[in-house]
Formats: sequence, structure tokens, C-alpha cells
Amino acid sequence: MPGCAVRRLVLGVLFAGCILATGCGQGSEPLSSQAPSQSGSRTPSDGFGERLGQDLTARPGRGGDAPVTERPRIVAFGDSLTAGLGVSAEESYPAQLQRRLDEAGYRYRVVNAGVSGDTTAGGVRRVDWVLNSRPSLVILELGGNDGLRGIDPGQTKANLDQIIKRLQAAGVTVVLAGIKLPPNYGADYISRFEAIYPELARAYHLVLIPFFLEGVATKTALNQADGIHPTGPGYQVIVDRMIPVLELLLSRDRARTTS
Repeated sequence: MPGCAVRRLVLGVLFAGCILATGCGQGSEPLSSQAPSQSGSRTPSDGFGERLGQDLTARPGRGGDAPVTERPRIVAFGDSLTAGLGVSAEESYPAQLQRRLDEAGYRYRVVNAGVSGDTTAGGVRRVDWVLNSRPSLVILELGGNDGLRGIDPGQTKANLDQIIKRLQAAGVTVVLAGIKLPPNYGADYISRFEAIYPELARAYHLVLIPFFLEGVATKTALNQADGIHPTGPGYQVIVDRMIPVLELLLSRDRARTTS
């Protein structure tokens, strides 16, 4: 194996190990938040755990013209960046997105289906579980841990392809969130990895968020000490950039429902 490839692989393992170690420490997802295939019998009857899949609309003082249980669901499907590793549940991006949608009058229930350390292969195994929540829209944010581990981009793309196909076959609208890697992974690997997202968006006619961490990555004030996971204000920036994308889709959906 060429020396540069070895270095990329070692760095990938080290970065992934750091994320996995962080995921097992303070602030990680509780055991009951793992998907049924990963954690066993501690999940509640709806298949979700204490933070993973918690009802983000069930907060005192929140009104709404439809009961929470009748609202169409938006599932945030991803890894630790979605789960909100290292921040409170209220600061995670799904929780902040729920508040913003409520304020704008969009009556949706946002479900946090983020699992710290998850890869695209893990995402494939969780698709049926996600579909059990009957989502109308899924924000798909996966692949970062694949890249950090040096997994072949072809395999990452194949896994995301399978996830998207299964979600679309169930009538779910998919918003795809792209991921970028640090420059030390080498130009060839980075080019192949980052091409995955626009290629899939074109192939399946998806709305694409080109870079999930746009405006947050590399900014010390918006990231935790590991330099990877956003702080609460960092997630606010992510939601600020996400809202216009979702509003376009949700406005169309509301117009169709009204008509």
C-alpha cells in the first residue's frame, strides 16, 4: 500500500476512534437511544429513546392547530452531528429546528434519529426503524464517520444510494446533507468522497444541502473542544441555513394539502 494511503487510513482510524470514544463519554446518547437492532429491549414501544426520537413538540405552552400525534413528521436521520453529541437536547439541531418551524407556523413533528458514531452501513440497517415513524420528510446526514475511517467512497455511496431508494419507495421526501473532510485526507480521496452527495442528489432529484457544517466548520467559537461537533450556537447557524431549504418544500406541501 502506498505510504500516503497508509497515512490516510491511520488518520482516519485515529479520528474515528476519537469520535467513538467521545460518544461513549459524558454527553453521549443513552443506551436506550440506540435503534432496536443495536440496543435490545430498553427502547420504548414507539422504537425511540430518551433523546433519539423524543417528541420535540411536546413542550409546555406550545400551541398548534393539530394534535402532536397527528402532525406529519420530519425525521433527522444521521450520526452524532444530528444526535447533538456534547450539547443539551434543547440545543441539538432537531430541537432548534422544531422551535423555528413552530414559530413560523409549520405544524410538523421533528424526530431526532441521530446515533453517535453511526456510519452509512449502520444507516442502512436503521431504515426500516426510521420508516416505522411514518416520516413525510427525512433529512439525511450520514457519511462523516465513513470518511474519518477511510472507508472506500464507493461503498459509502452504495449505502446512501440504498437508503435513499428505500425512503423514496415509501413515499418519503429526502433532503440530502453533504459532508466534507479535512485536507489531510489527500486530494484524491476527498474528491471521490465529496462527489458522492451531488451525484446522488442529481440521480434521485433530491434537494441538496451542499455542506451540513457550512459557516460552522473550523470556527472555534461555534465548535466544541474536539473541533468536530458544533456548540448550541453552532447548531443555530446550521438551522438558519437549513430553514430556507425546508420552507420551500414545506410551503409546497402545505399548498398541496390546502388545495
